[in-house]
Amino acid sequence: MARVLALSGSPSPTSRTTRLVAHVGDRLTELGHEVVRLDVRDLPAAALLGADTDDPEIARAVRLVAEADGLVVGTPVYKAAYSGLLKTLLDLLPQYALTGKTVLPLATGGSTAHVLAVDYALRPVLSSMGAQHVTQGWFVLDRHISTGEDGGTVIERETDVLLAPVVSAFADALRRQSVPALVSHP
Repeated sequence: MARVLALSGSPSPTSRTTRLVAHVGDRLTELGHEVVRLDVRDLPAAALLGADTDDPEIARAVRLVAEADGLVVGTPVYKAAYSGLLKTLLDLLPQYALTGKTVLPLATGGSTAHVLAVDYALRPVLSSMGAQHVTQGWFVLDRHISTGEDGGTVIERETDVLLAPVVSAFADALRRQSVPALVSHP
């Protein structure tokens, strides 16, 4: 069982991105992984913007990243890039904070014109931070995520069907990461 940090970089309190990240986190829990959620918007703004790693909440966020085997990183797409809020958190982490980790990038947006932000904006920064494996990311249109009558998240059926193998591939990568490599001796 891997420890996964489900990280939402959305500044909105009614965020579809946060709901998507939670939905993926629930799937990973069902697959046997331990999932911890972190919404960057809940961190103290002054400490986050000032990169104050002595602040208890910021120190906790840095520790959660360090302790995770894998991360689900979700962001809304703004102007063809990931959110500034997510960027602020990533900037205060050590340069190689993702070394040895498997990462699943997720993005939400209002138009398919933003679909490339996953591979051309988010993936490069995650790789530059030393992620061992950045799995296939996924982009979901905002309109395919809603709130059900019970207050729970509803993902449009076709979108959820397409998302399932992406989550499974991430879970498989986490399992492979936790299995020690066999060493052959001559």
